[in-house]
Amino acid sequence: MSHFDLVIIGTGSGNTIVNRQFADWSVAIVESGPFGGTCLNVGCIPTKMYVYPSDVVTAAADADRLGVSLALEKVDWPGMRDRIFGRIDGNAAHAQAARESEVWPNVSVLTGTGRFVDDKRLAVTAPDGSVQEITADRFVIAAGGRPVIPDVPGLDEGSIGRNGIHTSDTVMRIDELPRRIVVVGGGYIAAEFAHVFSALGSTVIQLVRGDRLLRSHDDEVAAAYTEVAAGKYDLRRNTELCGVGPTADGNGVAVSVEGPYGEETIPADVVLLATGRQPNSDLLDVRATGVAVGDDGLVQVDDQQRTSVDGIWALGDICSPWQLKHVANHEAKVVRHNLLHPDEPIASDHRFVPAAVFTDPQIASVGLTEQDAIARGVTYAVGRRDYGDTAAGWAREDHTGFVKVLVDPETGLLLGAHAIGPEAATVIQPLIQAMSFGQTADQVARGQYWIHPALPEVVENALLEAARNSRRSARRA
Repeated sequence: MSHFDLVIIGTGSGNTIVNRQFADWSVAIVESGPFGGTCLNVGCIPTKMYVYPSDVVTAAADADRLGVSLALEKVDWPGMRDRIFGRIDGNAAHAQAARESEVWPNVSVLTGTGRFVDDKRLAVTAPDGSVQEITADRFVIAAGGRPVIPDVPGLDEGSIGRNGIHTSDTVMRIDELPRRIVVVGGGYIAAEFAHVFSALGSTVIQLVRGDRLLRSHDDEVAAAYTEVAAGKYDLRRNTELCGVGPTADGNGVAVSVEGPYGEETIPADVVLLATGRQPNSDLLDVRATGVAVGDDGLVQVDDQQRTSVDGIWALGDICSPWQLKHVANHEAKVVRHNLLHPDEPIASDHRFVPAAVFTDPQIASVGLTEQDAIARGVTYAVGRRDYGDTAAGWAREDHTGFVKVLVDPETGLLLGAHAIGPEAATVIQPLIQAMSFGQTADQVARGQYWIHPALPEVVENALLEAARNSRRSARRA
């Protein structure tokens, strides 16, 4: 049995922890899947590499309203896929080779599935079935999560990637663009893939249990996006997935649903299950080493990323309610510092966590939604401006996008910000900065130049309106 100073489980953000400051530590890095974790291999990066060409196609299709007619000649799905994963797989292999090279003589990379069997003791089962047990003074659990498989007839872990049944982990590597695809789910993963396949020419049928998409976002944003999506493809609201099986001819997938019009079977080439993700704490059996786990499967951590067991930290999707790479990266930096400086620990800053949905239109958010503020009894003023109120919005003939900010009337500080429209993930950044550094709406709006004519002017206008509304609220009080 080998003993290490540090064992890191997972090679996403966990792999970024070990730098030259750990040169005199013996380190083991355990990985059961492709090196680099979710973001590199099946998440943020490859999905956005599909989103960008889809955005190009959408822009071309929308160009008619600008007086330009563009024709799409073809979509080369295999070529697109091979370009994307030629780069992704190469990066993953390079990252693993770098860790296994003589440059890191103190680091051992163990390929296999880890499972705790006792106090700070991990059994690693290699692809050939051999088992190696290791122990360590310190562990970092960064093993991420996996897609949820709905509990309906015809679906289980073994059915994924076969006979047209896919999750986000497998659908990007299919051999050809499906003619018809059923997307199950109403969150950000479902929304992004519905956008990709619809833009590239597939007939998309999206099933959502509720009455709108992206329900965790601000109600006004979610309603606006739902309306746009319903105009682009077949959106089935208030519809339950009942089962999945082969079509009568065996050449496709039959998706059984129940909705407003009763029971129905929808034939498709592919069904994409995008009903959420779950942490991998059960696969690791972290309870065997004493680590506390919540009912939701998330490993319980404090603000220093410490678990309930001394010497064991966790980061990323296995412990965080935010399934976001930038959150995992931030937490990895905190864990690195706390490993190296146990007497001077620092805490993670989760006050203002931004997120984006790379659909068309793009969506971004940070802080409280309006429904959050109401539910918590928080006093707020709103500033809301349409993209179309700015010159840059005019240039794009944008009629759906807007920026909305919530401001504390007493302090002028931002409570939340939400954007839907072109480049929303970029447009919102000044508002994330304002919240992070304690700048008021007035200070941000009036204390700097705003390039004209550029998209961020919609942020300036929303801030000015919120500041005015805050002053009115203060006067009424």
